Amino acid sequence: MPKLIKFIDLFAGIGGIRKGFELACEEKGYQTECVFTSEIKPHAVKVLAQNHPDETITGDITQVNETSIPDFDFLLAGFPCQAFSSAGKRLGFQDTRGTLFFDVERILKEKQPYGFVLENVEGLVNHDRENPHDKIGRTLSTILAHLDALNYKVSWRVLNAKAFGVPQERKRIYIVGTKKEAPNLERFEHKDCKLTDILDSGLPVSDTKFTRLLLNHYTVEQLYGKAIKDKRGGENNIHSWDIEIKGFVSAEQKKLLNVMMTERRKKKWAEEYGIDWMDGMPLTIDMIRSFYDADNLEEMLEDLVKKKYVRKEYPKRKVGNQRVQDSDLPIGYNIVAGKMSFEVGKVLSPEDLAPTLVAMDMLHLYVPDGNGIRQLTLREGLRLFGYPDDYKFDVSIDEGYDLLGNTVVVPVIKAVSGRVLDVFEKEVK
Repeated sequence: MPKLIKFIDLFAGIGGIRKGFELACEEKGYQTECVFTSEIKPHAVKVLAQNHPDETITGDITQVNETSIPDFDFLLAGFPCQAFSSAGKRLGFQDTRGTLFFDVERILKEKQPYGFVLENVEGLVNHDRENPHDKIGRTLSTILAHLDALNYKVSWRVLNAKAFGVPQERKRIYIVGTKKEAPNLERFEHKDCKLTDILDSGLPVSDTKFTRLLLNHYTVEQLYGKAIKDKRGGENNIHSWDIEIKGFVSAEQKKLLNVMMTERRKKKWAEEYGIDWMDGMPLTIDMIRSFYDADNLEEMLEDLVKKKYVRKEYPKRKVGNQRVQDSDLPIGYNIVAGKMSFEVGKVLSPEDLAPTLVAMDMLHLYVPDGNGIRQLTLREGLRLFGYPDDYKFDVSIDEGYDLLGNTVVVPVIKAVSGRVLDVFEKEVK
């Protein structure tokens, strides 16, 4: 009979680390039993309950006494990386108090399992770095020192999901360890994948004023890989005036706006005004005429002001910590840009990869489908993280995007867990 591996799942999210670990165990012929799960987000708990209906899910791990947790072989945790309150060079047990890594540490110390699989954001590598030449920051140094103090042999590596058969750029740090030897996290098999491999087709497409405007000006194919934003951007950027969202814009006005978009960032204009430079300054008509001289320049600009593509404003001076318009300076023209967020933020190319998915952006990510474009479905979202199609995910679209933006990539967890189990196998043979 296969050996039974018991594990616990902390900061479980929707269970991605668990799923990857279970798949790795299954591939090696081990049975698994999750003896403890902790998660506090209500809609994540809902998904865990859908996939593991017979299990009890515990809430806030900081309120759980480590002695009450059943014995287990492996600890799994995608612990959130809070700033370490005292992540200096001291290696005492107090260094991690006040952070959620402390809860991982105190459980490892009490229960002494065989090993662990931890996942975190790539930024953990350099967090609280003392000087630019250090390989890692003090936070990661503290974590590794504390794991070493618990007599674990530890490996860590940043891995990108795109190399593991998932069409998403997603770099994360994986920290693994066992009591016997540091698992090998080098030379994984490389598997390529592109969006078209996970996208469904023939689904209802978006039919709004915005998407109609977009498709009136561009074919679906021309939208592949394009971002829609009123900020600087090269050929892969579409601006509001390109799709005439506020009204008609002539070809010459579009040229003018594109040049202004670049010019308004130059520091020489601040020198002319006699103020501190800021990114995106208003320019007087004479300044504009110096790089775009047209007989009807003022007429074009005033038309763009009327349609609200451009606004008239004074340059800003620094007053304390703020910038305030100075009406003693000449008034200028500036593009209405900044934090404007359009319904469609980017249309992904089916022949490419998705960017790193984060909760707040997923709502504005669209994919082509036939002659139209639409949002990613939750099932496609799950596939972008390597979840199998039988994984239950019965939540609202907003809840789903929120959960996906914070989940892990299952095939990477599976591959990493496999290396940890390689060490474990030597013990049980």
